[in-house]
Amino acid sequence: MSIDAAALAESLRALATTGQGHDGIVSALEQVLDACVDLFGVDGAGVLSADEQNVLRYVAATDGPGRLLEQIEAEAGQGPCTEAFVSGTVITSTDVTAERDRWPVLASAMARQPVRAVLGTPVRVGGVTVGTLDVYRESAHEWDETEVTALARYAEVIATTMTAAVQAHTAGELARQLQYALDYRVVIERAVGFLMAKNDLDPVAAFNALRDAARSRRTKIGEIAEHVLDHGALPT
Repeated sequence: MSIDAAALAESLRALATTGQGHDGIVSALEQVLDACVDLFGVDGAGVLSADEQNVLRYVAATDGPGRLLEQIEAEAGQGPCTEAFVSGTVITSTDVTAERDRWPVLASAMARQPVRAVLGTPVRVGGVTVGTLDVYRESAHEWDETEVTALARYAEVIATTMTAAVQAHTAGELARQLQYALDYRVVIERAVGFLMAKNDLDPVAAFNALRDAARSRRTKIGEIAEHVLDHGALPT
């Protein structure tokens, strides 16, 4: 699918303005997601945001399948959004139900849903990845370069909405979570890199090792990352 550059630019301008002045970050994000579906001709879209453990959490989606996609990705710690969040790059799948070796939990769950092709792109605030934008199609689809580039630009609207909420302190818990993600992202990335080198892990496996340690100890992932950097290992 070829994306009209002029239409995208106009949509970005209009939605950035709307998002900044909208009451409630979730309502603003839902509006942006609805527009995303219309503009790109996808079947659904959703947003995940890092919480105070720097673990992705569901924020908003356009429909039930999109909501389930986001929730399963967040709970399982696998899928295009998790990889986009950890790597800071756009991640695509022609058909997630065929990715059983790569994302077994997600592939199994989506087999019962009208979700096939998925694209995840990082959402950055101040250069720091704080969440992801997911879009999906109900049938298998090869994402082309124009879609990848355009959706990466569209994620800037999500970032604008989140930034406005943090600056205005109007998003309550979500604003606090985003601020924590901003404060600790560099430390977490350094710890991920250390675990990758020490234990021969890929980025997602290293990130999930930090996440699992934080969950088991009911502490924040930033504190686990600091421990790794100070002591050269995960806490025992």
